[in-house]
Amino acid sequence: MYGSKFTSRSLLFPLVLFLLLSSFNFSSVLSENEDADDLEGIEELIAIDDEQESGENSQPTTHYESKDFGKKSEAEVLSKAQRIVLELNSDNKKRVIEGNEYVLVLGYAPWCSRSAELMPRFAEAANVLKGLGSGIVMAKLDAERYPKAASSLGIKGYPTLLLFVNGSSQPYTGGFSSEEMVIWARKKTGSPVIRINAVAEAEEFLKQHSTYAIGLFDNFEGPVYGEFIKAAAADNEIQFVETSSTEVAKVLYPVVKPTKPFFGLVKSEPEHHTSLDENLTSDRILQFLENNKFPLVTVMTELNSAKVYASTKKLQVYVYAEASILKKLLEPLREIAKKFKLEILFVAVDIEEDNLAKPFLTLFGLEESEETSVIAFDYNSNSKYLLESDPTSRNIEDFCTGLLQGTLSPYYKSQPIPENENASVLTVVGKTFDDVVLRSPTNIVLEVHTPWCITCETTSKQVEKLAKHFKGLDNLVFARIDASANEHPKLQMSLQVEDYPALLFYPANDKSNPINLPTKSGLKELAALINKKLKTQDASTKDEL
Repeated sequence: MYGSKFTSRSLLFPLVLFLLLSSFNFSSVLSENEDADDLEGIEELIAIDDEQESGENSQPTTHYESKDFGKKSEAEVLSKAQRIVLELNSDNKKRVIEGNEYVLVLGYAPWCSRSAELMPRFAEAANVLKGLGSGIVMAKLDAERYPKAASSLGIKGYPTLLLFVNGSSQPYTGGFSSEEMVIWARKKTGSPVIRINAVAEAEEFLKQHSTYAIGLFDNFEGPVYGEFIKAAAADNEIQFVETSSTEVAKVLYPVVKPTKPFFGLVKSEPEHHTSLDENLTSDRILQFLENNKFPLVTVMTELNSAKVYASTKKLQVYVYAEASILKKLLEPLREIAKKFKLEILFVAVDIEEDNLAKPFLTLFGLEESEETSVIAFDYNSNSKYLLESDPTSRNIEDFCTGLLQGTLSPYYKSQPIPENENASVLTVVGKTFDDVVLRSPTNIVLEVHTPWCITCETTSKQVEKLAKHFKGLDNLVFARIDASANEHPKLQMSLQVEDYPALLFYPANDKSNPINLPTKSGLKELAALINKKLKTQDASTKDEL
C-alpha cells in the first residue's frame, strides 16, 4: 500500500507511480524445477517446534489466536518465524509453488534496506498465520543469488511480494505491517471473516487488533449476511469480525446498538467508533469503509504512504511541518477534519522525512523550505493549491472550505521575476509568461528546457547565436523558460511538450497555436525556417490590411 507529475496540471499520477515504485514493487508470474531437501528440512524444524509447544503449553488456543503471541520474547518469536519462512532457490521453487494451493513469495536482495525492513514483518506474519492454522506457505527468494529463478517468478525489483494460487500468480495489494499481511493473506485464502462466539475470545482478539469491522447478526445466513461476507472478501485492508452475541459485540464495540443486524468500524484514534445504519449492502459497506478507514488526520509514514496515495478521495490536504510543530498541530487539525470528514483526506507529514515530503513539495517549489506548508490537490480537475497565508486553524479551515467549494485559485510554480535588461534572449518565468509571450505584439521563439536535459545546452547555444543573427528585427524576440521550475495554465496547454529541449515559434497574430521547430536541425536550417515563418506572418498581416 505503500509520486512527479504536477510540473503541469497533468503531473500527479506519474508522481504517485514514482513513489509507489520507489517504495515497494507488486508483481506476479510462474516458475520451474525442484528438489525436496530444503522443504523437508523446514518441515522437520516446524514439527519440532510444534512438539515443544504442545509440551510447554497445555492451554488450547482459539481459532484466531497465534500460539506465540505475547508469550515469548520478540527475539524468540522472530527466530521461530524466520524458520517458518521457506527459503526458495533454483531447485525447489517449482515444487513449492506448484505443490501448494497458496504460496506468498517475498523476493528480496540482501543489500536492499527496504527488504531488510520488510523481512521481519513478513516472518512475523508467517508465524501468526501458522498459529491461525492457515494453509498458506510463506516463502522468500534471494533474487540476487538466484536471478534466473527470480526472473521466472516476475521479480524485477526489491522487495516484491507475489501470491501464487495453484501455481498461478496474483499481484499483492495489501499493506506492509505484519497485521496487514495476515489480514490480506487470510482474505485471499478463503478466510475473510473471523467468527467470535465468547467474551474471552473477544478480549484476546482485542490484544492483537486495533482496527476492524464488526457485524452482529441473529444467525449467519440470509441476504444481509451474504452482503456482509461479500464486502469482507472484496476489501483488502480491514479485518472483519462476526458474532451473534450481544455480549461479545459490546466488548468489541462498547457503544453497539442492540438491533440486529449491525455493522460498525473500530479504529485506534479519537473517533474510535463509527457505524453504518440500515441497508447493509456490499457496495454501501465498502463505500462506508473507504470514507471512514483513515484517521481524521493520517500521519504519513513509509509504511502507510502507498495506502494514502491510493485513496479514492478526490480532495486531499497535506500539512508539512517539523515533527514538534506537527505534534502541536494534530489536535486542531483533527477538529477541522471533523467538519470535512466525508469529502477531504487530511494528511500530516514530517518535513524532515525527505522521501515523503520532497516529492510533493517539489511540485510547489518548496523542497528546500523548512517552514510549515499547507497544500491541497483536487483530483477532479488535477489542480493543486497552496495556503499562502499563515497556517492558523482559521486560515486552514477557510482554505479547506474554498477547496470544497471550488473557489480557490490553482497554484502555479514560478521563479522570481528576472532582470532582462539588454539580454539577447529573455528569461521567462511563470509570472511573466503572459506579458512576455502571450500579450507581446511580436513573434516569439521560445526555448523550453530543464536542468536535467542532456542536450539542452547545445540548443541554448544555438538560440544565443540565432538571437544575435536576427538582432535588430522589431518583430522577433527570443526567450527561454525552465519548464521544471515554472508553470502557467496556458503555458501547459499550448506547449504540449513531450521531450526537452523544445523550440516553439509563437506567431504574432496567433499566440494560441505555437509551432514546433526541430531542435535537431543545424543552425542554418533553423535560421531559414524562422525566416520562412516571419515572411508568412508578414504576408498574412498585409492580407489582413
